[in-house]
Amino acid sequence: MLVLSRQKDQTIMIGDNIEITIVDIRGDKVRIGIAAPSNIPVHRKEVYDAIKQENKQAANVKLEDITTPTKKAQTEKNDVSEKPPDNHT
Repeated sequence: MLVLSRQKDQTIMIGDNIEITIVDIRGDKVRIGIAAPSNIPVHRKEVYDAIKQENKQAANVKLEDITTPTKKAQTEKNDVSEKPPDNHT
């Protein structure tokens, strides 16, 4: 981890297109401004972790939907297998 010291109104650059500016310092709180392209999501860490958890849960539900046959599908399969074959001549 890179640790930098900055004062109010000073900026840190990440690559060519992400700018982090110290906006204000009040007691033990630092306000920062982040300028990044719109295709780069910027979140507080706790929000980012919650989004990852939700995405993981949603992916697990979708996987279960794909791998577990539904009762309707099982019933339709049973209905088809119980019908006598059509003998159209």
